[in-house]
Amino acid sequence: MYIVDLNCDMGESFGSYKIGQDEEIMKYVTSANIACGSHAGDPSIMKKTVRKAVEHGVGIGAHPGLPDLAGFGRRPMEISEEEAYDMVVYQIGALKGFVDAEGAKLQHVKPHGALFNMAAKKRTLADAIASAVYDIDPDLILFGLAGSELIKAGQSRGLRTASEVFSDRTYQQDGSLTSRRAANALLTDPEEAVKQVIRMIKENKVRTIQDVDININVHTICIHGDGPHAVDFANYITKALNDSEIKLQAIGKFL
Repeated sequence: MYIVDLNCDMGESFGSYKIGQDEEIMKYVTSANIACGSHAGDPSIMKKTVRKAVEHGVGIGAHPGLPDLAGFGRRPMEISEEEAYDMVVYQIGALKGFVDAEGAKLQHVKPHGALFNMAAKKRTLADAIASAVYDIDPDLILFGLAGSELIKAGQSRGLRTASEVFSDRTYQQDGSLTSRRAANALLTDPEEAVKQVIRMIKENKVRTIQDVDININVHTICIHGDGPHAVDFANYITKALNDSEIKLQAIGKFL
């Protein structure tokens, strides 16, 4: 029996929050990465999303991003290591306040978007993020792209790290994700996406767009909750993994 975590980015809206799709997806995932108000989200949304995660027994993670609302945190920015440390501490602290108020426990931290991808390749930035997480709570789990500098930085800092793979993204030969600006960045066929995930879990392999297999570790799988068919895909992948004798469990329960 294989055991993995299934995570989704949530609370990524503003103002009048409609929890509907997020709450439906929470019926399937085991961990939620909740936006902390920088790339998306606001205090009311953070509170509501934390409460729904608690109600559904979903592991709660902070999802800090670059301060770029217009670009949804997906555009790279020039930031210093000190700035990265400060923004990550600030955002984790904001979400942790709502988690504490609900009598729950923060499980993990997963950087968002461009911050995630930048830290995957730049070790000094990864070290700053890992230090911020450790200084908030050394028991937190740090999510990072499988094989990335962020995983290495977290391990060096003494954190538990979760190697993350993506169900609907294609991979480059160096283990990075294909840029969203590329035409072949996304897997749009649910069956193809699930086949990729199951192979990553059972064989620790993924086929890149260069048609080469590379090794990959898997602790947690990311699905995206902002598409029109997100709930259907969450249902589909959950059933497919269960049928393949892959158990879904919150990362904090087995890592």
